[in-house]
Amino acid sequence: MSFPEIVFYALGAVLLLSALRVVTARNPVHAALFLVLSFASAAGLWLLLHAEFLAITLILVYVGAVMVLFLFVIMMLDINVDRLREGFWRMLPLALPLALVLLGIMATTLAGPWFGLAVRVPSPEDAARSNTREIGQVLYTDYVYPFELAAVILLVAIVAAIALTLRARKNVRYIDPAEQVRARREGRVRLVDLRAPRGEGGGEPPASA
Repeated sequence: MSFPEIVFYALGAVLLLSALRVVTARNPVHAALFLVLSFASAAGLWLLLHAEFLAITLILVYVGAVMVLFLFVIMMLDINVDRLREGFWRMLPLALPLALVLLGIMATTLAGPWFGLAVRVPSPEDAARSNTREIGQVLYTDYVYPFELAAVILLVAIVAAIALTLRARKNVRYIDPAEQVRARREGRVRLVDLRAPRGEGGGEPPASA
């Protein structure tokens, strides 16, 4: 067994175990951290397939941004763990067949050469090619319209999320950005003369005894 195969099986085992712990962990913070480990293991598998761009994107976008947001939300919200686990056994009859199907697909992929199935192994020519260039060429030529449509859908989702959360509430201070931009020094600052009044005859005020 070669070294890439050993690394593949090691990362695959870590990925399976961490994915299982995401579902079975009682603490939501621990589940999110196991999901981070799953993403890191998947990025390592993509590196073995010479897909460096996808691996770096997975680390930067999902681990560095999405999961940090998930952890902030989980830590800020008061999540009732017992209530979340009530639906675990109710959804098990649906989740178990899906897990078996995914397990069968992975087993078929790994055991493909023994069953005469064609399994493509990355070649040195694939490593010499730039996968970033290939993804960009396919994305902006063959799939440019679906890509633009997905960008518009995401933009509409962002605007809708802002519109749903930006509503007036009582007893809450509201800051108008337009009013802040129009603010000038004359309307915010007032100069006050704090000099002490002079005594009679224009002299200095009498000294106190």
